Parts: sequence; C-alpha cells; structure tokens
Amino acid sequence: MKSHSGKQTIKQLEKRKGGYFYLKFDADVINKFSKKRATRMICSIDNIVSYRCGLNHLGDGNFYVIVAGKYLEKLQKELGDEVHYTIEEDPDQLGVDMPEVLSVFLEQDLEAKDIFNTITDGKKRSLIYSVIKIKNIDKQIKIITEFLTKEKLKLNKS
Repeated sequence: MKSHSGKQTIKQLEKRKGGYFYLKFDADVINKFSKKRATRMICSIDNIVSYRCGLNHLGDGNFYVIVAGKYLEKLQKELGDEVHYTIEEDPDQLGVDMPEVLSVFLEQDLEAKDIFNTITDGKKRSLIYSVIKIKNIDKQIKIITEFLTKEKLKLNKS
C-alpha cells in the first residue's frame, strides 16, 4: 500500500468554495498512487487523528483533503498551524464500512445486489451514508429499497 508523509500548514478554501480547512497535495504526489486522483485515502495527522477521505481538485491541477473542524479541535490546531501527516491508499476503494443491514439485504435480494454492483462507488457511498444515519431498521430497508429502485429505473432508461 502506497503512502506519502510530510508536514505542512493547515490551509482554508475561500468562503465561496466552501471555506473548508484542508491539506494540499501536488499532482505528482497523487499520480504515484495506483488509482491516481480516484484514490480513496486514509489521512493521519500528528498521530492523533486518522480518517477516511477522498481527494478533491483545487482547480490548479493539484488536490486536497478536507480536515474537519472536529479534527482540528482534537488536534488543538487552527488555520496556519503546522501538522505532520500521512496519506495512504484506503485498501477498501469504497472507503466506508458496509452497514450490516445493507449487506444482509443484498445477500437476500440478488436483483438488488446486481443493481448495487452496477452503480458507481460514489452512489454506493451515498446510499451507505443515508442508511447509517437512521437507527430504525425498517426505515433503513425502506431507504435501501427506494434508492435501488430509482437506480434500476435509471438503468432501464439508458
């Protein structure tokens, strides 16, 4: 698994671009990873926080990963502070853990599994995030069913 380490200061995007705090990575660093800009990452900062993330385009050919405010609080850092970081390829290109309810649903419904396997990783992540924020299993299944039904309709139109 490839990785890249170094140190840099925490930066912030302009407010019109979201105002996110971030760490910047030059294109030549990212191009060393197997999937280049499509690589899902695990970012570790100061050996205190570690999180899964995706790469975002800066618009100048380089990339960044967002550093959430909650991580800055935990690190006791702010804009302009220097941090030591490591980014490495996430061995799971999906980049999130599959909820048990979704796994079981897909095992039991082969048509739903086929649809799930045809959608992009981004759509899979969207579905997973929609499911994990709901605690009620019946509502989770409803979300899964509605999502995959919409995707099936899209597939049938193309």
